[in-house]
Amino acid sequence: MQPGVVRRKPIRASQETLVRETVLRADAALPLLFEPAVDGVNLKEWGTTHRERVMDRLSTHGAILFRRFDVGTIGEFESVMQAIAGDLLDYSYRSTPRSQVSGRIYTSTEYPAHQTIPQHNEMSYTRSWPMVVGFFCAEPAAEGGETPIADSRAVFRQVDPAIRDRFEKRSVMYVRNYGDALDLPWQEVFQTEDRKVAEAFCRRSGIEFEWKDQDRLRTSQVCQAVAAHPVTGEMVWFNQAHLFHVSSLGSEIRDALLGDASELPRNAYYGDGAPIDEADLDHIRGAYDRETIAFAWQKGDILLVDNMLVSHGRRPYRGSRKIVVAMAQACAGPAGSGT
Repeated sequence: MQPGVVRRKPIRASQETLVRETVLRADAALPLLFEPAVDGVNLKEWGTTHRERVMDRLSTHGAILFRRFDVGTIGEFESVMQAIAGDLLDYSYRSTPRSQVSGRIYTSTEYPAHQTIPQHNEMSYTRSWPMVVGFFCAEPAAEGGETPIADSRAVFRQVDPAIRDRFEKRSVMYVRNYGDALDLPWQEVFQTEDRKVAEAFCRRSGIEFEWKDQDRLRTSQVCQAVAAHPVTGEMVWFNQAHLFHVSSLGSEIRDALLGDASELPRNAYYGDGAPIDEADLDHIRGAYDRETIAFAWQKGDILLVDNMLVSHGRRPYRGSRKIVVAMAQACAGPAGSGT
């Protein structure tokens, strides 16, 4: 080195100081907010290095919002999800219409913009579900369109103990009739045109099935109503009885369908086939309402949720809106779950 020449040392921010960790709202524990503390933080690289930290926070708080990172495309979101959550999952045994965007990235549920999608844990109407669900805001709605979330542990505590005990002991049976205009065709649900492939899936999954004619299928499956989180052991409310039950339909649609309850596109019963009291389901919907937290999407936001600890929904919106979804880390209920 020449005399009088000072070599500059590169300034490196500590990895621990690159991302700031706070809460989005002072009056709510959800979601935890991660923001870059300095410019130029690559979320994929940071997430790869800090995956254990992210997953630890996720299993504690239940939801993390990554905001103001430079994630501008769906492909970048997919890379971030893989870095943090691992290999992504296919959306199998579907209950709502979605389109595959690319790879294993899907559109959010394609219901009309004026409709509300109630709180639910993804695929809790089955005995196997994703533990991690990620949402990416490619385009926020001009008005509305929030993805509200609720703590499933708090919902479990909110439900009246007598109602909770009935559900826990009796489980939930989901009955579906495919092919009706109000529900998905079985080909979309099972992602196949082959009846034998659909039948094999049902047998593997403990789903009873009956072909009513060449193209009309009925299934029923008994699943858990509550569950223990595999990492924390905490009890969560974990079913979709309030969504599948006929009481979730509007009065006009419901009146038109109730000529034969067995022909409803979908319905929920106790595991022994007994009807569920509508007042109990209204009580459960109220528990969700009391725990629901909503925030306005910003372009580039990524919301990561522990699918057992936190439910999600959708509020009506105006204008165009593009939220895409990825799922990871398959989890199955304990052997004999729901039986």
